[in-house]
Amino acid sequence: MAISTYDASVSVCVRTLGNLIGILEKAAAHCEANNIDPAVLVNARLFPDMFPLARQVQVATDIAKRGGARLAGREPDSVPDTETTFPELIDRVRSVISLLESLTPEQMDGAGGRQITFILRGREMTFDGKTFLLDFVLPNVFFHVTTAYAILRHNGVELGKPDFLGTF
Repeated sequence: MAISTYDASVSVCVRTLGNLIGILEKAAAHCEANNIDPAVLVNARLFPDMFPLARQVQVATDIAKRGGARLAGREPDSVPDTETTFPELIDRVRSVISLLESLTPEQMDGAGGRQITFILRGREMTFDGKTFLLDFVLPNVFFHVTTAYAILRHNGVELGKPDFLGTF
């Protein structure tokens, strides 16, 4: 079975981020139903040295957006991290999904062998496209979406595995 870079990147990230929207919507509804200030959950962390929920969402979307752009041979746009509410976080995720959906399979033809170089925490990183996608982009997106899920589940939002995986 052959799988394209587009299918392994854009399709996977769009699905995962779409599921993240559902998770964030459930969290907002949980706050409303239980008279909880949404800022409590938006700023919640699993441990003091970990990013809060808002930052988990921001990083997941940044990685997906930058990954898709770089695999398509484009330089990713920078977006400020200013979201402080569930509606703002959901809008951010929707915006990244739209950007990913604007990419085409043709833009990613040959991306597996393309060299991708960027700066991360002051260090230059270079990957071939395949390694970049499979060892950097997808694990990072999944890590930060999973952590967002865990923060909300830990704080009482009724979530289950189907919320993370979505429907088939």
